[in-house]
Amino acid sequence: MKKIFLLYTFLFLNLSAFAQNNDAWNSFPNKDTTLIGFKDKNGVIKIEPKFSGFTIARKFENIIAVTEEKDQKWKSYYLTKTGKTVGLDSLYVFDNGPDCENEGLIRFTDHKTDKMGMFNSEGKIIIPAVYSNLTKARNGMIIVLKDAEKKQDGEHFYWTGGKEFLIDINNKVLIENFAYNDDLNFYSLEKTKEPSKDPIRENFLGIDGQYYSFINFDKEFKYWLQNTILSDLSKANLEKHSFDKIVYWKEPDGWINSPKAKFIYQNYTFLKLKLQELKNPKTDYFVTTDGLNQFIFESSEYEMYFNNCNESKEWIYPVKSIIIHPKNKNDLGQDHIQFLRTENGYKLISVSSKKDNLK
Repeated sequence: MKKIFLLYTFLFLNLSAFAQNNDAWNSFPNKDTTLIGFKDKNGVIKIEPKFSGFTIARKFENIIAVTEEKDQKWKSYYLTKTGKTVGLDSLYVFDNGPDCENEGLIRFTDHKTDKMGMFNSEGKIIIPAVYSNLTKARNGMIIVLKDAEKKQDGEHFYWTGGKEFLIDINNKVLIENFAYNDDLNFYSLEKTKEPSKDPIRENFLGIDGQYYSFINFDKEFKYWLQNTILSDLSKANLEKHSFDKIVYWKEPDGWINSPKAKFIYQNYTFLKLKLQELKNPKTDYFVTTDGLNQFIFESSEYEMYFNNCNESKEWIYPVKSIIIHPKNKNDLGQDHIQFLRTENGYKLISVSSKKDNLK
């Protein structure tokens, strides 16, 4: 697809990039691994081990959530690199873990009002705690939910009602009625006078009368799959669009790493047959979106795909899984083929077969 881009760059992106160029400190444990502290890149101890509990950051870039015990009481707060403490007992916690900074910003909760806001890298409130919920900052933009009602469903809660907006980090509304969408790539923003005609983009009319468009990961992947992979199922093309290592499941060993050339060579027949099935409209399959599994992809070559808390950065590097059901409905199991979105396009990264016939 040929496209004429009108790029719209936020000034604060440059500020975020500057902040993230600072040397991060790395976490390290005490002797009995009950507490963690932080060292700089030269191994100089910056903070002696004293944190535990909700202190999940492996790297200290600008601001982190920490927990420590003082006078037999637990104390949680946000800590900046300069040693400033803010947000005492105001940690934003989701899925049993606190927030991790993104673009130098981190979310917090005012537990008196049960509203959320954001601190910047200096520990200053940049987004006031007036929102029912909000996402991480992504390309200087945040989806917020305001005036919603929280309801409980067993151990879990959910929101009803309220209004969703897309705002910038100055708390300025960019787009009204902006429904949460995991499939949008906020780092692909184009701002134009007319809606984009690119079929893999979604358009939104901003309050300034301009159109904001974003690549939709799902549309992007399906277009890429059809035109880049399924149009050429040669060994050379599959290897070209594979990660350096491909992880596959093999009984009884579990997950195994294999160099891509070796894996493609040994499993080409299987891959070609499975991918050819996708061309048949009768094939029962679907595509899902997830993040890279930190318990499987642990080595250094995957580091850039995780944040400072070892969470998958699926908001820019999603994993697209093709899940193929067996032709015989009585057969059990599915075949999985996974592609990771990288800086160089989607790459085959993981395969599993219901018949365990991978080599």
